[in-house]
Amino acid sequence: MGASPIFVRFASADVGPFASAFWRVALALPVLWIWMRIEETKASPGTPRVTFSKASILAGLAFTGDLFFWHLSILATTVANATFFATTAPLFVILIVWLVLKQRISRGTIIGLACCLLGGVALIGQSINVDPARIRGDLYGIATAFFFGLYFLTVERARKTAGAARVTFEAGLVTSACLLIIALLFENRIVPQTLQGIAALTALAFISQAGGIGLLAVALGRLPSVFSSLVIFLEAVAAAAFGWVVLGEALTLPQILGGALIFVGIWAARPKPKAIAG
Repeated sequence: MGASPIFVRFASADVGPFASAFWRVALALPVLWIWMRIEETKASPGTPRVTFSKASILAGLAFTGDLFFWHLSILATTVANATFFATTAPLFVILIVWLVLKQRISRGTIIGLACCLLGGVALIGQSINVDPARIRGDLYGIATAFFFGLYFLTVERARKTAGAARVTFEAGLVTSACLLIIALLFENRIVPQTLQGIAALTALAFISQAGGIGLLAVALGRLPSVFSSLVIFLEAVAAAAFGWVVLGEALTLPQILGGALIFVGIWAARPKPKAIAG
């Protein structure tokens, strides 16, 4: 998922943010459908398979909000700002779990979150640009984090009664339908016209959506959402790595230490084997 800002930027010369968000999800649906058919064919008899549960529908709506604000944020502020604010999704997950669901948050989770936040600041903090002209884009990034936090929680619930592929496919159907309506209402052009735009949207669909979001659903069926949400900080690590490999941007010592601190935070917050089994 860390490569998605680059793909969105490449596609932005061809289609608007809502159209690119729509194609990201819609083009991934055939791949997810094939995965779903394979997954359910291999499933043992008696495996839960609830179609279009309330949780999977809510996940699709939450992901609509996530992509709606995420693509706006990428185009309205810097990639560093958009990435940093989007990775604060674990804050909303923990607050909802603690304040709304009344569940206990472990000390390891708090320590892990603190390490990840500090690591994120060290990793991309020097690239964050505090500019009043970009404040709207930064607020879009915070809204992205809120909706992504909701997506984590709803997918975790949906995974109790369906496989990862089905949940991702069904939520994707809801999301693509909503984003198509939004794109038709607000975009001047929906269909990409250039090879660059087509390639960027295809990569966005196959790599970031089918690959990233699909594997996230796998994780949320095996690990608690609070812990899984911390892994989103790896998007900041990926963004820095892509900047180094693709764009030739040098990595500083604070960035390297920040990336290491994120891994330490994820390790500190890891659930105990008993929690995973439960």
